[in-house]
Amino acid sequence: MRLRQAWQCYRHYMEVFVIPIRGERYELYCEVPDGEELDAESQATGLFGGLRRRFGLMLRAAEAREHGGGPAASSSDGWGARLNERLMRWVVERIAEQRLLWRLRRETAATAVHPGDLDFEEAMRVVRRTLQRDLERHRRWLVVDGLAFIVTGLVAIVPGPNLLAYFFAFRVVGRWLSFRGASQGLRRVLWNGRPSVELSELRRTADLAPDERWPQVQELAERLRLPRLRTFLERVCVERA
Repeated sequence: MRLRQAWQCYRHYMEVFVIPIRGERYELYCEVPDGEELDAESQATGLFGGLRRRFGLMLRAAEAREHGGGPAASSSDGWGARLNERLMRWVVERIAEQRLLWRLRRETAATAVHPGDLDFEEAMRVVRRTLQRDLERHRRWLVVDGLAFIVTGLVAIVPGPNLLAYFFAFRVVGRWLSFRGASQGLRRVLWNGRPSVELSELRRTADLAPDERWPQVQELAERLRLPRLRTFLERVCVERA
């Protein structure tokens, strides 16, 4: 028992940041090292394993694009190259949205890092409300995407780098992993809290003009050691505008 308690004291919990957006709105956020999901998916077997391997290939291609691993399609390229470019942009955005849930499905304990002016109980209400919303949304879309995959099954079983097959595999597997992550966070993860002065300061940047806000956001992101936080906030602001 003492060894178990010591392990719980010293182990590094996954950190989930409760990011203030504006007013009473929050989004959950974490940063995951590139490639973390790939090893498990590349070893998958069976029918669903085939989908997960395609999912891993799509992830690898999206990460390469995000880090400048390939040239962007231009107006002089064919429609196929431009379609591939648009699909990969979409995949990169979905990865950013769903990685928190993908990682959460493997966790049994996590730390909710919340603004210092928000107490832990209220922060956990935000966490649970958000996870419940995500669980219902991904469960609903898993059915839709699964049916779409079945309809396109003749294309999906073609061997080789079939973009359409990879795309639908990404949607089905991504939804399934996100659903599992939301369920895990709601039902099995043991949560603790840590207040953050930086997140309280981040809240106060919401009403600043862009030329004032984003430099401050960048500084706070560096203090929090979240290099992609500004990109996340910019995307959220555009989507919610």
